[in-house]
Amino acid sequence: MIRLLKYIRGYLRIRVSGFSPERFMNLCSNKGILLSNIVREGDVYYMNINLKGFWALRPIVRKTGTRVVVLERYGLPFFLPKLLKRKIFVGGLVFTVAFWMWSSLFIWNIEIYGNYRITGDMFETFLQENSVTVGMKKSELDIETLEKEMRRRFPEITWASAKLEGTKLLIDIKENDAPILTEQEKKEPGSNLVSEYDGTIVSIIVRRGVPKVAVGETVEKGAVLVEGLVPVFNEDATVREYIYVDADADIILEHNRSFSARLPFDHIEKEYTGREKKKYYLRFGDAEWKMPQERPFLVYDSVIRESRPLLFEKLSISIYTGSYTHREYMNVEYEYSLDEAREQLNEKLITFLASLEEKGVQIIEKDVKIDTNGNSWVISGQFVVREAVGENIAIDKTDSGETITDE
Repeated sequence: MIRLLKYIRGYLRIRVSGFSPERFMNLCSNKGILLSNIVREGDVYYMNINLKGFWALRPIVRKTGTRVVVLERYGLPFFLPKLLKRKIFVGGLVFTVAFWMWSSLFIWNIEIYGNYRITGDMFETFLQENSVTVGMKKSELDIETLEKEMRRRFPEITWASAKLEGTKLLIDIKENDAPILTEQEKKEPGSNLVSEYDGTIVSIIVRRGVPKVAVGETVEKGAVLVEGLVPVFNEDATVREYIYVDADADIILEHNRSFSARLPFDHIEKEYTGREKKKYYLRFGDAEWKMPQERPFLVYDSVIRESRPLLFEKLSISIYTGSYTHREYMNVEYEYSLDEAREQLNEKLITFLASLEEKGVQIIEKDVKIDTNGNSWVISGQFVVREAVGENIAIDKTDSGETITDE
């Protein structure tokens, strides 16, 4: 703090020499003139003195027969006159301060935390509908109304908070972890389990319903595997009534699956020529200014690089600079070799097999071939698989004449 005050008031670095420098310093002390950082070199002394004390030195110098020479000047009184001579610098400084004060009146960044099921695009649309955008005035934002509207618009939000930090709007929400229950149409019980494929039953474990097939039996697509119409018997083994249930069972079916994929002999690849052209731009919020430029090349792609100056980043102002690098390329036609075609087609086969594994399908046998057909490479495969089957199909209750009740 003392050093700051000294800088504001200004001080000098002086050299004192002559008949009696020691008496000079004693008289300065008696007069209340503060001397600091005193250094002796032979008969010469170096020291700091404030401006007020320096102007009071004349009578002391006469009495002591010493000589005082100013070596350096420090502090604001000496810096300001030099600064005012640099009009461009002063103008830039004034503009910077004015711009900083003006920009602090607006919102330049919006950050959202805690959203998982509500996507960023959904929230941006919501904010735009409520006129909350980057570049709006802080005074136009009603935080309490915004928080209420968030909870009203998104039922899954259990807690919402919005606050301003400088030029940044921070939105923090908490979503309900429990699943959102929607009103569903009440489904009446009564469905059969039917087969989705032709094949042979490998195993069957029935939990609800009446089994219509047995292990080792061959079935067709659409055949009823487990019936949802369950008879209730009297003591004399006669049917008293039927009840409807949703058939449920674990059924494994062995059946055939096929796979095929094609790969044209020829394909197009990009071959870059090495020629590039750059175009710079400035983005302020959603507005963008680009350097005028004609189409750089006949065929090209572009690489975008964007950055924000540190000053605007600290102020959370959405001002970005960037460039488009246009790279010329040529479309060159190539022909797949047998090894390249085999690699490409095998990748497609691996993807198909991975999808079967995700569904829990067990592959028993496989027969895969790669051949040519016209102007393409073709991979084809036949697989014997075992997988869980059984699709619930509602029972048509109008076709039955028996006494039936719903369970």
